[in-house]
Amino acid sequence: MLWIAGLSPAAGKAVSCRLWAEPQMPVFSMNGDFIIGGIISIHFYTSSEQNTYTRQPLQPQCSGSINFSELRSARAMEFTIHEINNRTDLLPGITLGYQIHDSCTAIPMTIKAAFQLANGMEPFFNDTDSCSKSASAAVPALIGDSASTLSISIARMMGLLGIPQVSHYATCACLSDKRQYPVFFRTIPSDHHQAAALARMVKYFGWTWIGAVRSDSDYGNNGMASFLKAAQEEGICVEYSEAFYRTDSRSKLERVANVIRRSTARVIVAFLATTETRLLLEELARQPPPPLQWIGSETWIIEPEFLRFNMCAGAIGFGVPNSVIPGLREFLLDLSPEQALKSPLLTEFWERSFSCSLKGSSGGARECDGSEDIRALQNPYTDTSQLRITNLVYKATYAIAHAIHGVICNDTQCDKSAKFTPWQILNQLKRVNFITKNGYQVSFDSSGDPVAIYELINWQVKKDGGLDFVMVGQYDASKPRGQEFIMTRAISWMGGQTEVPRSVCSESCPPGTRKAVQKGKPVCCYDCIPCAEGEISNRTDSLDCMRCPPEFWPNIHRGSCLPKPVEFLSWYDTLSIILTVFSITGAFIAVCVTAVFYKHRTSPIVRANNSELSFLLLFSLTLCFLCSLTFIGRPSEWSCMLRHTAFGITFVLCISCVLGKTIVVLMAFRATLPGSDVMKWFGPPQQRLSVLAFTLIQVLICVLWLTISPPLPFKNLNQYKEKIILECALGSAVGFWAVLGYIGFLALLCFILAFLARKLPDNFNEAKFITFSMLIFCAVWITFIPAYVSSPGRFTVAVEIFAILASSFGLITCIFAPKCFIIMFRPEQNTKKHLMGKVPSKSL
Repeated sequence: MLWIAGLSPAAGKAVSCRLWAEPQMPVFSMNGDFIIGGIISIHFYTSSEQNTYTRQPLQPQCSGSINFSELRSARAMEFTIHEINNRTDLLPGITLGYQIHDSCTAIPMTIKAAFQLANGMEPFFNDTDSCSKSASAAVPALIGDSASTLSISIARMMGLLGIPQVSHYATCACLSDKRQYPVFFRTIPSDHHQAAALARMVKYFGWTWIGAVRSDSDYGNNGMASFLKAAQEEGICVEYSEAFYRTDSRSKLERVANVIRRSTARVIVAFLATTETRLLLEELARQPPPPLQWIGSETWIIEPEFLRFNMCAGAIGFGVPNSVIPGLREFLLDLSPEQALKSPLLTEFWERSFSCSLKGSSGGARECDGSEDIRALQNPYTDTSQLRITNLVYKATYAIAHAIHGVICNDTQCDKSAKFTPWQILNQLKRVNFITKNGYQVSFDSSGDPVAIYELINWQVKKDGGLDFVMVGQYDASKPRGQEFIMTRAISWMGGQTEVPRSVCSESCPPGTRKAVQKGKPVCCYDCIPCAEGEISNRTDSLDCMRCPPEFWPNIHRGSCLPKPVEFLSWYDTLSIILTVFSITGAFIAVCVTAVFYKHRTSPIVRANNSELSFLLLFSLTLCFLCSLTFIGRPSEWSCMLRHTAFGITFVLCISCVLGKTIVVLMAFRATLPGSDVMKWFGPPQQRLSVLAFTLIQVLICVLWLTISPPLPFKNLNQYKEKIILECALGSAVGFWAVLGYIGFLALLCFILAFLARKLPDNFNEAKFITFSMLIFCAVWITFIPAYVSSPGRFTVAVEIFAILASSFGLITCIFAPKCFIIMFRPEQNTKKHLMGKVPSKSL
């Protein structure tokens, strides 16, 4: 039983404590001027027996198999201290000793060894002021333990006593907290760095759907918590996260194995200690799951024992850098049966390795005969090709030696009788910065951690079918973000594949879609929803779609915005060509009629009803036909202003001429009444003046329109979503409808007057034809209004052109076709007598 109560010496007050413990013999020891302690997990288990008489439990003893790698680490500590003692530049004249204890991977044994190292080998210790006498500690510092949970137990106790602890294999990120563990240092990087490196590696290879399994211990729980936090930041989802411990029931282990077998994730991250790894792999080997890509933590990814599990082929993970320690192999192999008998641990190692019993020992059925050759052994103890953790013991031992040197030595010599406290060693450890004989930097940051440098280890299949460790990359946390991870060679993936395996809950959403998380599932499980109309996503796995700018529209895949096609009535459109042909044809007909009229300008039918107005009407009709061409082509500022004003003025000129002719007809028949002199009030000068006056009113309306708010080119983005209609904005709607309204007013007035004069006596009553022409004109433009408003896009312009051409053809046909027919085909009717009705004629 062990009891301790008190405060840290850092509090500045002495406290009392009572310690009691049965002494535990170290597995390796050597006297010296200063003793360095060591606690290493060499055995896997402990066992306890009861006293036959008192029925009280005896002290636990180490049992189970030997961890040969940790045995090599313990002997590496021996080797390092011997190497330091042989140096003249480090601790000259000082002999270091050591006491190395086996913690048996058990907390009680670990604490017992730690107390013993702190207080010496006395079986009973009772001193009311012992806890404050740090100078009486048996060791100035200690190395160990291998496991995080065991190191935490040591660190809590050593923190009270102020004795520095340097671990070679405890990676729990929690140990970086100096408020809880002020005396803890380590030569292996914290799991905080490893977790971040693993998360970035998983993200680097595109795995977003993974499984996770961990040891239910400080190492596994803290390491996995750090990894899951980093994975979440990288957008990685975890399908399951299972934990178990070596002492759990078999049913729990089977449940964890079944979860792995049924998983849809093809990648599994395992933060496991070696014992849990062995148990899990053996269970999975009974019923192998589908091929999995294993991602291992540094504890088991570099353990040669697990290379026998071929289902882990392609496994990758981060391990501490491999190294070479000159002279270590010879030291390890310099072991004879006689030397082995001096140490119970080495005796056990020898007998287990060769399956024989050494003389003088009580184990084994066959006595060793001396033919055993340790150099022929093939186990982790003799294999010095993977000196990873062993090198960390080497660095930890040197770190303590340099700290002691800094306390008791000056430039030339060391004082072996110097008195110092462990707190002085602690302060020196914070400042150590050196390079070991095999070329490795040793230093600690403010948290007691070294610079995080890892090798990326890949389990690759050899030619003989076995597995081997291959370094395929490096991770250096001291480099800038984004440059820490470097690949040096190709990776062999699960099952020997050369292509990176895929492990996703949902396939990536292509451009043109967005991710929609499935209800009740992690964010990595989603559906790909096409972007809405007018929206795009231009990258894979987009969370949202973005709307295109007003003048752009998505392509067919909705992956990019393309400029909307601009639509207008182009000269090259079929409709434009047809309308152009009709326009030119109409203008040509008007010119031809003018030529005919000019040739027969002295004939009665031309001279009747003011030939001057007829020529002016033909000229205006020619302009009406041609003004329709201004509506075709790409709208510009000048074309927009020209098309509407030209149309308005030419049509008013045309209707004014028709109105003048109508009034002439009425006045002419009124003048035939006895005593009427009305014609003198509406002779040719008045006719010209009326046409000019009517036209000037329209010109004034157009000038006001163009001055106040002229029509200008306008990109209509609202009528169609997928294209732009380039049109002429009216500018002022009042101006536009005023122009049309004035034309309509004149046309209606002309129609009424012509209708009143339709029954006047004459063989050729022009009022009838004017009535028909105005009826057609009004019908066309009344129909135009709803058609214009409802026509889409470029057809709006086409409707306007059609109305211009239709009304123009109506006028030229109704008014001039009968006259041209008489001139060309009935010349006998082109006489004054016939026109006055004195000669009977057939109706046209």
